[in-house]
Amino acid sequence: MRGSGGPILLLDSGVGGLSILGAVRKRLPAAPIAYCADTAGFPYGTKTEAEISARVSGLLGRLAERLRPRLIVIACNTASTIALAHVRGVLGDVPIVGTVPAIKPAAETSRSRVIGVLGTPATVRQPYVDDLALRFAADCRILRHGAPALVEAAEAKLRGRPVDGAVLAAALDGLRVQTDGHLMDTVVLACTHFPLLRPELEEAAARPGIGRPLAFLDGAAGIARRVAQLLEGARWPQRPPPGRIVATGPLEALATLRAALHGFGITRMESL
Repeated sequence: MRGSGGPILLLDSGVGGLSILGAVRKRLPAAPIAYCADTAGFPYGTKTEAEISARVSGLLGRLAERLRPRLIVIACNTASTIALAHVRGVLGDVPIVGTVPAIKPAAETSRSRVIGVLGTPATVRQPYVDDLALRFAADCRILRHGAPALVEAAEAKLRGRPVDGAVLAAALDGLRVQTDGHLMDTVVLACTHFPLLRPELEEAAARPGIGRPLAFLDGAAGIARRVAQLLEGARWPQRPPPGRIVATGPLEALATLRAALHGFGITRMESL
């Protein structure tokens, strides 16, 4: 199922994985790109672990047969923390890179040793997050908050609609009201949708009277670095084909995203 001339395939339930795609394109501008938006399964973050594992594994199996990618990126924290090991077992001949919360770099930079993890409900409750915290941030207090409304806000932003400031404030307050939340100086954006809202989150966090300044971290650059390492020495076409998006739901739902997708180099739309 692996193709030496195939694309890098990225998967997310919606358009959050574009934050990863942007970082990969900076590293590998000539690489062919295919992006799958599982719009028929959107959102992942409110589903059960069993639903997510079965859906992601089955979908990537179909995509691997159709696209013959040279590498797959699960560009979704929720899907990665739940299904990554299973997918690697099913698609053992294709390198697979997951997306996990950037707790390690957060612990390396936090001075207050109080770190927030902002993700979907499915991500923040995963034992995988417990393991990351124990391995890389044992001396830190890790605060977690599931903010599914931010996923919808990011999707709306890419469709040209305004972002509701109350949604941003509620997400940050969900961390700050916890024990020692007023000491928090770093927030891990543990959903690939959330970096798309970084300017709005930074503005909301900087408002007077709401606590100390916050640094927002995500793992996009590290993921792109890992992709480049795994594909070191790969040959790329002199003129890479247009990036394409494959949707599991109706293509009409992507019509309002056309301009945003073009900004990430995606000009072709297909149905799965």
